[in-house]
Amino acid sequence: MADVEATLDAAGVTNPAVREYVRYYAELTGAERVEVVTAADDARLIQEALDAGELFPAGEGRYYSRSYHKDTARSEERTIVATNDEKDRGVYNNWKPASEMKPLLEDRMRGASAGKTMYVIPYLMSPPGNDLAPWATGVQVTDTRTVVLHMIRMARVGIEHVNEAGDNFVRAVHVTGDLENLGQGTDDDMRYFVTVGDERTILHFGSSYGGNALLGKIAHGLRQGAYDGWASKKFLAEQYMLIGIHDKETGKDYHICGGFPSASGKTNLAMMLAPDSLGERYHVSFYGDDIAWLWVNEEDGKLYGMNPEYGVFGVAKDTNEKTNPTALHSVDPGTGTIFTNVAYNPNTEEVWWEGRTPNPPEDVHGWLDWTGSPIADRKDSDSSPWAHPNSRFTTTLDNVPNIAADYNASTGVPIDAIIFGGRTRDREPLIRAITDLAEGVYDGLTLGAEATAAAEGKEGVLRYDPMSNRPFMAYGEGDYAQHYLDIVGAAKEQPIFAHVNWFQRDPEDGHFLWNGYRDNLRPLLWLLQLKNGEVKGRQTAVGIIPLEEELQLEGMNTKPEDLKTILSIDKARWQEEMANREEHLKQFDNMPEAIWEAHRRVAADLENEEA
Repeated sequence: MADVEATLDAAGVTNPAVREYVRYYAELTGAERVEVVTAADDARLIQEALDAGELFPAGEGRYYSRSYHKDTARSEERTIVATNDEKDRGVYNNWKPASEMKPLLEDRMRGASAGKTMYVIPYLMSPPGNDLAPWATGVQVTDTRTVVLHMIRMARVGIEHVNEAGDNFVRAVHVTGDLENLGQGTDDDMRYFVTVGDERTILHFGSSYGGNALLGKIAHGLRQGAYDGWASKKFLAEQYMLIGIHDKETGKDYHICGGFPSASGKTNLAMMLAPDSLGERYHVSFYGDDIAWLWVNEEDGKLYGMNPEYGVFGVAKDTNEKTNPTALHSVDPGTGTIFTNVAYNPNTEEVWWEGRTPNPPEDVHGWLDWTGSPIADRKDSDSSPWAHPNSRFTTTLDNVPNIAADYNASTGVPIDAIIFGGRTRDREPLIRAITDLAEGVYDGLTLGAEATAAAEGKEGVLRYDPMSNRPFMAYGEGDYAQHYLDIVGAAKEQPIFAHVNWFQRDPEDGHFLWNGYRDNLRPLLWLLQLKNGEVKGRQTAVGIIPLEEELQLEGMNTKPEDLKTILSIDKARWQEEMANREEHLKQFDNMPEAIWEAHRRVAADLENEEA
């Protein structure tokens, strides 16, 4: 049994509440050893993981890992928000009573780390000194060394973040369990990923992968953060990207955040560079691709945002020089990047994934797919992917080539615009701006993307993903809508809202009507000009749409007929959509009347819209 007290003394952990917490779970899980880690331990832990065969070298200063084949993604049906008040039950948060879930999880964790090291990870999910740092402090315990290495890349890790925190920190407990005997996906599934919101405790059992195991990320950064923001009435925790745009001609800086459902272009937008024809004037900076916390600064009354994370946990699939050169160079040799579940060649220490190059490496000798099986042994008829579709890379923000100079500033950055965007082949124009707060929040609540498989819904019908937060809702959706209205509404200078769509297709031949990628800066520049009163646009029932001459299109070769389509509204299609939106919103209790008024206003305006 571990000598917990001596270990904590040696590490300099002086916070009595942290010591008590670590002692309790070391005893409960039966860990043989306890080790307190900081970012300074990274090189040593990397070497230990290499020596133990938990990591493999992937070129200079890069590493490869492979997860258990049934442990490759988040599991929404096993993810639960538990509290002590059933009023917190929502449609999406899989609410359960804390009195039921805590004993169940602790029973599964009991003795499950016998013979293992319990790593203690003190962390901060905000820039140091930020207004929200009291809600961003946490201590994760885990029995898996690779989880520590990912957390060092994804959070600010160090004892200095917790010694003065008193009892005000998130207790984040991760126990891997016996992965080969957990019944994943069966009626006997043993896994549970529970956030006990009103006790600020996270209990995850049965995975060592991604958001299931890196508890600072989704469990704290989104679910616990959202609950804390609501309970404190101080902030919003959203699954948003955050970028900066610098106008070299005027010297002005702008900041845009926004939510996008899966496969709707969020990471590519977050890491976007200016198109060549606009690069002389505009510079785009990266703050974050996944989470933003928003609050009103009490001193100047403005809405501010920051990325609580310290790294990027990016999807590898289809990342290449065209789609996202920024991401590709964030994982260059020497960056300390960890690749997970991509294809790997131990002879050459190379990695590869679908979309990295147009075709896989021609010489398959030595290549292993994501399960570790030799590609050379495959039958000619085997066309299964070399890399898992959810394969990942983990790298720090400092490795991102266009990282904002002030990403770690305690102040955060003022937010000028909040955008939403779902992948739809029709219905949604390139961009439509919304200047009314309630209509902006209403639009976010009815955000959706087309179903990606027949089983997910009818073709052409959106799978709604409110604010892109559907898997991360921590309390009731109606209460969430009111909290959003309250937080943003308290800002003396309101951000402008907008809905964007890069994915309209020609119904005849299926080509995309908009170039996308770096050219997505162009409609965002128009949005900022609209907010500044420099352009007028065209008012429609669902928002303001650019006039073609207002967009900075130099260097583009978009067909005139394509531009006309993406800068117009299909009235009949939108009226269908309004009926679907009403049905969607009706499932939520306590939806604010302001949201229903916005819905009725848009529906009535559509009636009067010219076809």
